[in-house]
Amino acid sequence: MRIVFMGTPELAATVLDRLVSEKYDVVLCVTQPDKPVGRKMVLTAPPAKVKALECNIPVYQPASLRNGEAMEKIASYSPDMIVTAAYGKILPQEMLDLPKYGCINVHGSLLPKYRGAAPVQWAILNLDKVTGVTIMKMDAGMDTGDILTSCEVPIDERVHTPELMDQLAKAGAELLIETLPKYISGQVRPVPQNNDEATMSPPITKEQGEISWEKTAAEICAQIRALSQWPGASTYWKGSKLKIYDAWLDPNGETLLSEYTSSHGIPAPGTVLAARKGVLAVMCKDRPLYLLEIQPASGKRMKAIDCAHNYEVGRSMEDKPS
Repeated sequence: MRIVFMGTPELAATVLDRLVSEKYDVVLCVTQPDKPVGRKMVLTAPPAKVKALECNIPVYQPASLRNGEAMEKIASYSPDMIVTAAYGKILPQEMLDLPKYGCINVHGSLLPKYRGAAPVQWAILNLDKVTGVTIMKMDAGMDTGDILTSCEVPIDERVHTPELMDQLAKAGAELLIETLPKYISGQVRPVPQNNDEATMSPPITKEQGEISWEKTAAEICAQIRALSQWPGASTYWKGSKLKIYDAWLDPNGETLLSEYTSSHGIPAPGTVLAARKGVLAVMCKDRPLYLLEIQPASGKRMKAIDCAHNYEVGRSMEDKPS
C-alpha cells in the first residue's frame, strides 16, 4: 500500500518513523516549508522533513495545498492512503477524495474534545487529568471526521507541553500501527463524532503568556507548564519582563504563607513571600507558587535556587506596563 505522509513537528516525525519501521511504503513526505528559527533566524527544516530524508523518502514542501500544483504533485505518487499528523493545514476535498482508503489523521486529543491547532497546550491549561490520541478519517472540516480508534494518556501534574507531546506521539504512532490493518480489512469502522460535545483548541497567542496573579496557583502553574516552549509565561519585576519557565505547588505552601502573614500581614496576589537560597515563592489568589526556573529581561535562563536572593520579600510582581 502506497502512503503519502503529511506532517511537520516532532510528533509527525515520530509517527513517520514508526510507519517506516513497520515497513509501510511511504512514497512521499509532505511538510511545511523550512522556517527561520531563533534570534539569528537560521532557516531550519521541520522535524518531519529531517526524518523523511534520513529514511530516503522524497520531500515536498508546498506553501499552499489549494492550487493545481500541489494536487498534481501528490496525485503523481498514486497514494492508496494519506496519513497526516500535525501537518498544519486543512486538506481540500479533492485531495481527501484522492486515495482509495481516504485520509487518516493522528490527532493529539480525545475527539471531539479539543479540535484544532493546540490540543496539548489547552489540555494542560484546563487542568485536565487525562488526554489522549484519536485516529480519525478526515473530512473537509477542522478535526470533524469519523473516529476509528482512540487511547487515553494521563497528564502528570508536573508535565510540560513538549513532554506530553512526546508521550502522545509515541502513543499515537503505536495506535496508528494497530489501527491501519484493521481499518483496511474492515474490522474497524468509522464512528461519527458527537458534535454537541465538541470543544475547540485555537492557536496559542503571545498574550496568553501574560500572568495574572489573581488566578489560582494551580491555574498559573498550568499556564507556565503549557506555554514554557512558546511563548513562555511572563510577569514583570521592577518594570522589566521576567519569564517563568517552571514552577510547582509545594504542599508546604501553607506553612510558608503562615510565616509571612505572622510578620508582614496578609499578602496581596503577586507578593514575593520568600526569596532565599532554594526558595522563590509568589502569592497567587489562593496560595503560594514556587518558581523553579526564570529568565530576567536581557538575561539567561536560571534556576531560581541560584538567583532567589536577588528578589525582595514583600515586593510585588507587576502587571504589564500600560
